Amino acid sequence: MLLCLRIENFALIDQLELEFGAGLNVLTGETGAGKSIILDAIDAALGGKVSSRVIRTGTSRAMVEATFTSNAPLAAWLTEQEIDLLDENSVVISREITATASNIRSRSRVNGVLVNRQIMGGMRDRLVEITAQGQTVQVGQSAQVRDWLDLYGGDSLMQQRHKVATNFSIYQQAHLALEKRRTSERERLQQLDLLTYQVQELGAANLCEANELEQLAQEQERLNHVVDLQQMSYKVYQALYQNDHETPAAGDLLGDSEAILNDMVEYDTQLQHLLELVRDAQAAVMEVGRQINAYGDGLEADPHRLEEVEERIQELKQICRKYGPTLKEAIAYYQRIQEELAQLNDSEQSIESLEQQEKACFEKLTQTSNQLTQLRSKAAANLESRLIAELKPLAMEKVKFLVEIVPALPTAMGADKITFMFSSNPGEPLQPLTEVASGGEMSRFLLALKACFSQVDVAGTMVFDEIDVGVSGRVAQAIAEKLHQLSQRNQVLCVTHQPLVAAMADRHFRVDKQTINQGKGNADQRTVVRVTTLENLNTRREELAQLAGGKSASDAIAFAESLLLQAANHRQKIKN
Repeated sequence: MLLCLRIENFALIDQLELEFGAGLNVLTGETGAGKSIILDAIDAALGGKVSSRVIRTGTSRAMVEATFTSNAPLAAWLTEQEIDLLDENSVVISREITATASNIRSRSRVNGVLVNRQIMGGMRDRLVEITAQGQTVQVGQSAQVRDWLDLYGGDSLMQQRHKVATNFSIYQQAHLALEKRRTSERERLQQLDLLTYQVQELGAANLCEANELEQLAQEQERLNHVVDLQQMSYKVYQALYQNDHETPAAGDLLGDSEAILNDMVEYDTQLQHLLELVRDAQAAVMEVGRQINAYGDGLEADPHRLEEVEERIQELKQICRKYGPTLKEAIAYYQRIQEELAQLNDSEQSIESLEQQEKACFEKLTQTSNQLTQLRSKAAANLESRLIAELKPLAMEKVKFLVEIVPALPTAMGADKITFMFSSNPGEPLQPLTEVASGGEMSRFLLALKACFSQVDVAGTMVFDEIDVGVSGRVAQAIAEKLHQLSQRNQVLCVTHQPLVAAMADRHFRVDKQTINQGKGNADQRTVVRVTTLENLNTRREELAQLAGGKSASDAIAFAESLLLQAANHRQKIKN
């Protein structure tokens, strides 16, 4: 239930705070007085669309705050959203709308916590149901009518609809996979030819090691300089091990040094470690000499091997230019395209298998859609009888109503096109509601429809914006009684021009426009919306007289008194 509404700088409202009560809350006032602005503010607080026009001229910020009572289901949902309840077990929803140079920005909060549009949508569904005569357009939309019928059908129907949505998503994925495969078949074949050629070329290259080029380059250098290496290795051998020239070899010099140090150690043992170092050096020089000699002896010119190395180097460089730039990257590319080629050749994803998969998914979708249609047909029959029963007290005793369900292509919402068919006159055929219903008939239909919904899905607050436009007399009285009936189960907010409806209110507000001076001259005058709570019989009687006759004449006052008395008798009758 909506407890309080606080508005700042919203349209023509500068500052306003309203406290609503249980039962039927009515807003009255002259045409253009600003009654609908208050409902627009409620809609904005709950995440409705807004534009820069909602911000009061001369200001850059508007704010709307609505306080609702909580209940167990709402409290559980808020806990899931990680939003705490306030101490007084209430929910405070606020929205701040700010104008910038290029656009507008808004921030919504629930109990002080910033929330996104999705959470605001969940809050709206759990708190308020707004109905206006402008919903005539929605009544003509098959999607909206379908949603209304599904809501009326209850949890079992909504669960089946969820199954249909799941199966439709699965079917859509299978269908897209098939279409993608069909449209890409030519590209697949072209890619298959290209990758097959590349895999064959890279496979023939026998790529093994990423550093093969470096190894081949070293071997090429060795083969190109065999004679030089032989000569230099012999010179090293002579210098270290055996020299035929007058200059002694390093090994001989170390031998002489060892002999001298050996004699010296006999006189001074501190030189023992130097002797050992020289012995180690001599052994190392002798070993290097032997190995360099063996190396030189093992060198042999091999023109054939040199040719092979140079050809292999050219082959690998060509591979790197095409698939590299390095050999390591070429090897990685080879491994990757082998996997891609395997996927392109995967027989499990052939067009035939995808067609079978799509067919199976479509059959499952059709099956669940048919089950949904059956549940909708059952809900439609129930809605038809209940809605006719709700319309009869609204001076529509001869009305005929049918929920027409026609097969359609399957979607996430099922395979049904749903239309409300209507006839208010005996002998006239059923036709689409939006084509034959008058404004007054549409008002009563919407009211009866919401009355049906209220019995299966109780919203905390029901809002009706001029639902009684285009009716008068007995019909207006019937609408007043229906609104009062709804207010026994829900809080009802209603904007009305009908004194019969206003007389039935538990809480009555008068809305009017006033001109105020913000400065000294006429140029500083501003228009504001003011709301007065009519708390006693005299003020209510005067307002009803205004609605009935436009002036507080004696006959209008008498009529207003009779309306208040009639409303009191009706409420007493309901209590008894």
